[in-house]
Amino acid sequence: MPFVSIRISGTATHDQKAGIVADVTRSLVDRLGKNPNAVQIVIEEVSTANYGAGGILIADRDAPAIQPREVADAVPPR
Repeated sequence: MPFVSIRISGTATHDQKAGIVADVTRSLVDRLGKNPNAVQIVIEEVSTANYGAGGILIADRDAPAIQPREVADAVPPR
């Protein structure tokens, strides 16, 4: 009985996860001859606030950088 564990950063929609399950199941059936009813798949969504790479949190890496001009523009004139 194949058991597949998939971790993704962030979130996916129901339709995206259903597609992943269908695709992975089909691959195990086609490539290994597994019974599709025996294939079990778990998708775990990992918050980017709880996942790091290269010494920083993914949430911090993917956050848009504020440019100095944007900060100046955001401050109302006196």
